Amino acid sequence: MPTSVRLDDRTRRLLRKLMRSRKKTQSEIIREAIDALARSDQRAEEVSSYARVEDLIGCASGGPDDLSEGTGRKFVELLAARQQKTST
Repeated sequence: MPTSVRLDDRTRRLLRKLMRSRKKTQSEIIREAIDALARSDQRAEEVSSYARVEDLIGCASGGPDDLSEGTGRKFVELLAARQQKTST
């Protein structure tokens, strides 16, 4: 499908340089660039949940030292307290 693209001078120079160094046509370079950009976006979407928040882990302070200890027991106590409030 024929497509027309307007390039600024800098981009046009970069395109010509790539054409010469890779010995490829303008169309081939543009197709490869679009393919690389699409693959890059796809990889960005596949980033794990951990990687998305990795920089935030350990950045909070001020909570109790034993925050993660006994969470199951604390949760049961919380539910029991809520149940008791709704019963009265």
